[in-house]
Amino acid sequence: MDKRKVILVTDGDSIAKTAVEIATDKIGGRCISASAGNPTVLTGDEIIQLVKQAEHDPVVVMVDDRGTKGVGKGEAAMADILKDDSIDVLGVVAVSSNGRDCNGLKVSCSITKEGRIIDGAVDKYGNDIGQNTICGDTLSILAKKRNLVIVGIGDPGKMDFNDEAYKGAPITTMALKEVLNRSGYKH
Repeated sequence: MDKRKVILVTDGDSIAKTAVEIATDKIGGRCISASAGNPTVLTGDEIIQLVKQAEHDPVVVMVDDRGTKGVGKGEAAMADILKDDSIDVLGVVAVSSNGRDCNGLKVSCSITKEGRIIDGAVDKYGNDIGQNTICGDTLSILAKKRNLVIVGIGDPGKMDFNDEAYKGAPITTMALKEVLNRSGYKH
């Protein structure tokens, strides 16, 4: 049986949920809306079961720690998803926090609030910050993962009003498309 193709998004509040649902629809994917929450309410195993039931790939899953230091609920769920043999994680849309007290995660690229693809990282508002690492409370587990596509963005559905739902969540959509492109995923 083929592995399920999954994109992880490291945010899950109500505004992010709406943006991710819209963006997932635009790329022809299936969103696991039940994975949303601030923090994530489902366990990794519960999310995996929902992924397996999704009608088709790619499947988009939200994981959120709600600022918890160390391993929070979202990060624990993400760890379970990353190690599951039935799932192929295509990449991660890594949502930036404004935290300065982190080791930082190197991104493959980022999408600015203006919709530019840059080699470096962005802050939570989608501004180019002139460095190539991003901070976020759900991201530390990804530092050990090599060859994983990581696309940085600011807060989904926000970014100084540039990613709002009524505009079609264009920045979140670009980020999901960039994961698909860089991972080599073919529909």
